[in-house]
Parts: sequence; C-alpha cells; structure tokens
Amino acid sequence: MTSLGLYLTKKSVNRAMVSRRTGISQARLSQLTLNDSTKLRANELYLIALAIDIDPGEMFKEIYGDLKLLN
Repeated sequence: MTSLGLYLTKKSVNRAMVSRRTGISQARLSQLTLNDSTKLRANELYLIALAIDIDPGEMFKEIYGDLKLLN
C-alpha cells in the first residue's frame, strides 16, 4: 500500500465518494493507493484533500514528510 493509501485508510475515507467528488476514476484511485510506482500528481492530491475536507498542505506533509534533501 502507498503512503496515500495508508493515509486514506487511517482517515477512513470512502474512495467511491472521493471518485465522485473529484472526477478521479476509481481505477486511478486504486493505482494511487496500491501501486508504489504510480506517481500522485499535485492536482490529484489537491482535489482529494478538498474532497475529504483536509488542508492540502497538511496532507502533503503527512504523505511526503519522510523525504529529505541529500545535502
């Protein structure tokens, strides 16, 4: 499961509702939540955050907060 998938599971998010509200297909949501090689686009993150009433910046930090600069 991806970081997005873990985040949505932790928040008990209904993915069918997210799909309806965002226009992101359920197939794409499945890819984003299950396949680590699938890249989440900024516009998708923003729409998902709006659909679940979460601040997009906070969601971004939660999902990608483990990234660090090399030096």
